[in-house]
Amino acid sequence: MINYNPIDGDVYSKRIKYRPRTCFIMTKLGKPIPKEIINMRRTVAKYLKNYKIEIIDASSIVTGRDFLVKIFEMILSVPLGIALISKKFNYKTIANIFYEIGLLQALGKETLIIKTEGSNIPSDFIRTEYIEYNNKIKEKISEYLKTYFELAEHYELLGCELIKNPITSIDYLKRSYLMTSESNTKDKINKIISSLFSPEHFTEEIKKNIKNLITS
Repeated sequence: MINYNPIDGDVYSKRIKYRPRTCFIMTKLGKPIPKEIINMRRTVAKYLKNYKIEIIDASSIVTGRDFLVKIFEMILSVPLGIALISKKFNYKTIANIFYEIGLLQALGKETLIIKTEGSNIPSDFIRTEYIEYNNKIKEKISEYLKTYFELAEHYELLGCELIKNPITSIDYLKRSYLMTSESNTKDKINKIISSLFSPEHFTEEIKKNIKNLITS
């Protein structure tokens, strides 16, 4: 998959450090943080940890460079994004969160919204399933994560079945690998990549550049 720089629209060829089994958390980071968001994040972190999924957010990395590019690269690197939303958030915070959700969905990442009762969802996302923060949240998160790993298996199956279309195959296998971190899935990706190149047609530099665009 070719990605494009959100700043100028040019092809984004920078090598991305992928983070298998990692979740990008989208929520309010600056103080004051509503108490329900603090509790919600602790609950989410606990259940993700049970599935060996690490969490990161916009404050996890300091680059000293363009903030939007940093967010874009973090989103590219993960398989999953979870938004934690409170009705106490102002419109600027909500706008930032849903912009990031839009990026995740456009880039083929899995997304989940967890919101407090009374929080409004923008009309463009009204069809996006969400979990409400109540006494059933633990059960709902567990159900979602079970479905999440079943979907990873489905992506791997599609990647293997679509081998005649190598770019599509690589994309599905890459999604599965990021979700599960299974080394055999990554081996399948590398095998397909190797089969795409013949020495007489591609220099090592060209191979390296193409490989950087589609996988880690």
